[in-house]
Amino acid sequence: MEKILEVENLHVTFTTYGGTVKAVRGVDFHLNEGETLAIVGESGCGKSVTSNAIMRLIPDPPGKITNGTILFKGENLAALSEKKMRSIRGVDISMIFQDPMTALNPTLTIGTQLMEGLQEHRNVSGKEARKKAIEMMDLVGIPNPEERLKQYPHQFSGGMRQRIVIAIALICEPDLLIADEPTTALDVTIQAQILELFEKIQDTTGVSIILITHDLGVVAKIADRIAVMYAGKIIETGTKREIFYKPQHPYTQGLLNSVPRLDLAEELLTPIDGTPPDLFSPPDACPFAARCPYVMEVCDKVYPAKTELSGSHRVNCWLQDDRAKQLIAVK
Repeated sequence: MEKILEVENLHVTFTTYGGTVKAVRGVDFHLNEGETLAIVGESGCGKSVTSNAIMRLIPDPPGKITNGTILFKGENLAALSEKKMRSIRGVDISMIFQDPMTALNPTLTIGTQLMEGLQEHRNVSGKEARKKAIEMMDLVGIPNPEERLKQYPHQFSGGMRQRIVIAIALICEPDLLIADEPTTALDVTIQAQILELFEKIQDTTGVSIILITHDLGVVAKIADRIAVMYAGKIIETGTKREIFYKPQHPYTQGLLNSVPRLDLAEELLTPIDGTPPDLFSPPDACPFAARCPYVMEVCDKVYPAKTELSGSHRVNCWLQDDRAKQLIAVK
């Protein structure tokens, strides 16, 4: 399967009055064509910063991509000029932001906002743009699209606004769609509808998707592969089945243990004790060491190397070291 995106050794920092925040620290991952990759982790781990870095939307200052490459179809986005990036954003790569209400302009009709990107990047007539806008609204499941093009964002429900944001992102037929917490502000019923919509869109258009979320229920529904992020680093990656059924990093195990399960309704959830490290001065060693129930002396001193568990499953954890395995076996 051909790779459409490769992120290598990505570092992003933010310079503030209190010091420099090392938000993303050496992130590596790839995305295959037609695939959905979910990046999961708790708030503040660097998920959204990573997605904004791919789009080159990090505000400079105070933010800066200090190192790394972002190869999209073999072209390094990190090295492109702003003018060149503007020709890629919304055309080859589109993004769905967290809150659909703030992502839409309340003073413009939905039709104007849908057609704007198409007329800007594709140089089509108003008639052609309107026809395409109606097709996109129909694709994302908005009834009576011709009439609703004339309406404003406040005349739509939260779920409908999210569908419109998705339609805007897809109208120029991008190859890569980044969805940053697309279901956070929606109730459970609408969440399910939006996830079904993502599956339908991918089947219809073949678009590759990066899904940013902290909701493992969302991940279980549509992801092909999962990257688990903690304190600015990706600590485990694998297929959906590998992550859910064979998690190897204690943090991944902790995330899964804190999810409510119907078959274990009588049992209490197991929280992850402690708090994430301060990214003003993050540890050079394993960032999860202070919260890990299996912590060893080496965990506080040296960052673990990547262990290849299979062709798709990788983890950075000292528990995978042969010496640790021998020690566990003895105990």
